[in-house]
Amino acid sequence: MPEDPPGAIDRLCTDAVRDSPASPYDAWRELSATHPEAVQLGVGFPFTDAFPTEELAAATNEILRKEPEALQYGGSEAADSLPGAIADHVGRRGLAVGADDLIVTGGASRAIDTIADVFLEPGRVVFTEEATFPSAVTYFRDHGAAVAGCALDREGLDVAALGDDLARRERTGEDLPTLLYTIPTFQNPTGTTLPEKRREALLDLATEYDFAILEDDAYGALRYDGESVPPLAAMDRERPGPDRVIHVGTAAKTIAPGVRIGWVIAPEAVSEEIERRHAGAANSFVRSAVARYLAEESFEERVAKLCESYRSRRDHMLEALEGEMPSHIGWTEPDGGFFVWVTLPDGIDAEAMLPTAAAAGVIYMPGSAFYPNEGGENRLRISFSTGSPAETERAVAALARTIESA
Repeated sequence: MPEDPPGAIDRLCTDAVRDSPASPYDAWRELSATHPEAVQLGVGFPFTDAFPTEELAAATNEILRKEPEALQYGGSEAADSLPGAIADHVGRRGLAVGADDLIVTGGASRAIDTIADVFLEPGRVVFTEEATFPSAVTYFRDHGAAVAGCALDREGLDVAALGDDLARRERTGEDLPTLLYTIPTFQNPTGTTLPEKRREALLDLATEYDFAILEDDAYGALRYDGESVPPLAAMDRERPGPDRVIHVGTAAKTIAPGVRIGWVIAPEAVSEEIERRHAGAANSFVRSAVARYLAEESFEERVAKLCESYRSRRDHMLEALEGEMPSHIGWTEPDGGFFVWVTLPDGIDAEAMLPTAAAAGVIYMPGSAFYPNEGGENRLRISFSTGSPAETERAVAALARTIESA
């Protein structure tokens, strides 16, 4: 935190707040403000033109006319129908649950923070992928947990390396994880998807070493190519023994981030605690409007439209990378999600290169922003979710020139 005059109330903040490092987004925000002309590839935003504004406006007006109790404590009949629509959506992806099995939350990030509240405290350890969603790391550390990164490769979490690390920790008496946080499908920031065989092996490790798994499925519905892979939570429910996976989903990428609607599907043993801590956090009026909208256009109809657009945007980016990038640069080719993960030669620091890139006309997110500890200096994340084809081509060309001159 910045230094304030003597007596400023920041001295009353918790140690976790006072000792927190600068946000990885700080440099990105500053450069975005000073270079508004640069093409923005750093953010993982949905493209604004895809928001169902007219449909949500109609649904909102109908709720206000017919169900004004949606503005009251406790919600409305429409809000109560939302879990059923979500259950149908996740069921089509292989996770068979009923409406009563869902906890509707005020967004996925709030859900992750609530789950951290249930599982983490000082002295406990949480494992994440070595490059991961930075806000999740902040939530885990705010609860006093130590965060350890696990190796990734081109297929996502390196489960064999994870097994070796767990065995070493057990052998040496080092702390084992209470929780493992993973984004197994179209991972942020790498875009990779964990194969089914590795998912099964990960569930085996969770049983053997007695930890819970937090599955962040923010991008899982946005598949453009390839065969679908069942969510970890679906596989977990088919296995003998107690369930270990807490599944978090969101409407941010499929409807709009501003509706702040997420959901949790958790083992019965902990679902009541999660729901109790999250009580009142979901906006009942927005839930009502979204439920009314989904009565007219289902998640599946909505997702099909989005996937067609995002597939085209991804293809434009991959074609631009192929045409512009030097031969010694590597990148992932995701089957879904929003992101491409670029690997630079050793010795090129993506964070140090960012101001030059911004001046050249492109802003990206440095790889080091996604590492819970250290690493990722020669990597960067670019998003294809918002740019037009012309903007993407211009941005990738600017990035290639910047790399060649680094």
